[in-house]
Amino acid sequence: MNREGLYNNINVGDRRLVGQSQAREQIRRTLQSGRMGHAYLFTGPAGSGKTAFALAFAELLNGIDNLTDLKGAATTRKPNWFSHPDIHLFIPLPTAVTKSDTKKHQELRSRLELLRDDPYEIVDFRLRPALHEKSGSKNRQAFYPIDYYREDIRTKSYLKPNEGNYTVVILTDIELMRDEASNSFLKLLEEPPENVIFLMTTGNEDRLLPTILSRCQQIRLNPLAEKEIAAALEAHEGYSSEEARFMARIADGNYAITRFFDLEALRTTRDEILSFLRKAYVQDVAALLTMIQDWQSKLNTEGQIALCNSLELLLRDILVYRESGDEEMITNIDQKSVIAAFCDALPDARIMDMISHLGQLKPLLFQNVQFKFVFTVLAIRFGFLMRGRDPYIPEGEEWRHLPALTLNQ
Repeated sequence: MNREGLYNNINVGDRRLVGQSQAREQIRRTLQSGRMGHAYLFTGPAGSGKTAFALAFAELLNGIDNLTDLKGAATTRKPNWFSHPDIHLFIPLPTAVTKSDTKKHQELRSRLELLRDDPYEIVDFRLRPALHEKSGSKNRQAFYPIDYYREDIRTKSYLKPNEGNYTVVILTDIELMRDEASNSFLKLLEEPPENVIFLMTTGNEDRLLPTILSRCQQIRLNPLAEKEIAAALEAHEGYSSEEARFMARIADGNYAITRFFDLEALRTTRDEILSFLRKAYVQDVAALLTMIQDWQSKLNTEGQIALCNSLELLLRDILVYRESGDEEMITNIDQKSVIAAFCDALPDARIMDMISHLGQLKPLLFQNVQFKFVFTVLAIRFGFLMRGRDPYIPEGEEWRHLPALTLNQ
């Protein structure tokens, strides 16, 4: 591969990657320099494209013309990273899967095939427990246990390149490596085999061993901008320009999960959110429970996150309008009259606290906490916060969760 000429002209991931111009340029300069490290860590929030960028980097290392247009300079006829013998991708697996070699290889292969077809596919067992079921309510915890590391990851790391320049080992969500596996992996990073390059991803580098972090070159990805998400949804998912802009507004910078949102359900849910706030204010318990149960029944995990994002977007619009009075700064412009009425009727509402409580709720949806429970508590808290009051429940007075006994006192 003519490095000088090729890497001057390519745009990393130009056929599929979304946004992240700084990360693209960092990868291009790294390749152009020819001074390759043995470990790279892609960091950034969920949905920013960490796995997709790692796959694009792996392809470039071994001259694959797929996610990036190599302009005729490919060094292999392999069509993508999945079919290349020197690129090995691993994801955290549930314990029950790792105990069976047959099940392990079947589960891993079926998920990697999805990534082969689209590098932004969600294959995480926590977010997508089953590939062929719409419901995401039953999550599956997954990790890198020591046996998985020893039998699969370390074994592949010592293979010599067969066709490409490097043996590339990709590990997603590296923070989910068990302690014993982390300590063993650290030794591998300290004395790496020749011609092996590790590409890792994490959404939480604080959970990694400092000694592992210190041996990696970091490539930081940022939350994607609305315009970048909208353009990708229009180009790759078939949404109209108007639909893509609407989806991007509630994406919260997460392109990957946005593609699983049900557009029609979201439009219906957005109208229901206003009713939720009204019922939370008056603490109409029966109506709230019915609404929350209905949401739990019809929305999968991705839909529940979309609901939270839509609610947060509306609250932010209320906050912006209350502080500025500028309608042009409102995202939900078609709801401007409702937003203005909210500000007039509830001048003491603690909007920032409401947004904060909502932010604490979202991670729980991926931790086996039932939606109906957390949203019922949220509704009770919102009832206090919209009145400008503290929702704190004193220890030993759990009965105060019964809103009818407290809100109107």
